[in-house]
Amino acid sequence: MEQATFGAGCFWGVEAAFRRLKGVVSTSVGYMGGHWPNPSYLDVCARITGHAEVAQVDYDPTIISYQQLLETFWEIHDPTSLNRQGPDRGEQYRSVIFYHNSQQEKIARESKLKQQNSGQYDQDIVTEIKPASDYYLAEDYHQQYFEKQPTQ
Repeated sequence: MEQATFGAGCFWGVEAAFRRLKGVVSTSVGYMGGHWPNPSYLDVCARITGHAEVAQVDYDPTIISYQQLLETFWEIHDPTSLNRQGPDRGEQYRSVIFYHNSQQEKIARESKLKQQNSGQYDQDIVTEIKPASDYYLAEDYHQQYFEKQPTQ
């Protein structure tokens, strides 16, 4: 089992996109990349913690590769939008890949360069690539949100 962590806007949709992939064993949503210990959702939304909303993905690399996870990551959001996805604004919605080892870092950087050179985007990709740091699990009502709220 391996782990991957992505920020691509509101974590509800990010988690939902990864949960449907074959080879993804489990997911959770939380906060990473900030300077404030044990942040709550309200702390993160107040923009005082520096955290991004992220989805953490546990996956079986014999079924799905990290590269395939990255392909989904690029598809589900606009990586040229700085601190914003759709109507959501703030640094907590930034585009970020948190790598868990040097191989993930290498693959993520190559993937970002490939995306930037693809001609698909009119602007530069602003996605950050950073080492994974302390992960704080979001409150229970955020976990698998769309499964709990089928009308959303």
